[in-house]
Amino acid sequence: MHYPGKPGFAPASRRRPVVAAAAALALSLLLAACGGGDKVRPAAPGGDAWPVVAPEDPAAANAVLMRALSLVGTPYRYGGSTPEGGFDCSGLVNYVYDDMLALKLPRTSSQLAAYQGPKISPRKLATADLVFFGSRGRVSHVGIYVGEGRFVHAPSTGGTVRLDHLDGPYWRDHYTGAKRVLK
Repeated sequence: MHYPGKPGFAPASRRRPVVAAAAALALSLLLAACGGGDKVRPAAPGGDAWPVVAPEDPAAANAVLMRALSLVGTPYRYGGSTPEGGFDCSGLVNYVYDDMLALKLPRTSSQLAAYQGPKISPRKLATADLVFFGSRGRVSHVGIYVGEGRFVHAPSTGGTVRLDHLDGPYWRDHYTGAKRVLK
C-alpha cells in the first residue's frame, strides 16, 4: 500500500528479497541486544513459541518497527507526543505512525482500541500491530508489537520507552487484545 506523503514505499512486487533479509537480521540483532540474558521469555500464551506472522506490508511494518525501537530510552511524559518532550503510550504510537507513514491515528489508547481495523488474536500478531492492556473492560495502555512476543511502549511516570514481553506477569494479566492498523 502507498502511504501519502511518504516516498519510498514501493509495491511488494518491486521490493528486493535482500531488503527483507536485512530487515529480519536487523530485527534479530536489536531484539537480541535488548534481550536481558537468561530472562528472555520465548513462550506465547499457551506455552508454545511465538509464531512468526508476516505483515501484509513488510516495508511499512519495518519502518514502524525501526522507528519505535529507535525511541527506546525516551522519557515518559503524560500527554507527551515528541522525542524531545517525551511520550505517553498513545503519544508514542501516534508519533511513530505519523512520522513514518503519515498515518493519523486516534489520540488515546481507548480510542485506538476502537479504531477501524481487524481485532487479532495473540497467535496472529505481526510486526507493527497495536497491543492493548487494561482492566475491568477498560483499555488504558497501548504498545507496538515488534515480534517474538515483545512490544515497545511508554509505560509510566518516571520510566522510559522500553521493550517488554507480552507474557510478563503484569502484561499477560492485563492484556485486552490487539488491532492491525496496517493494511
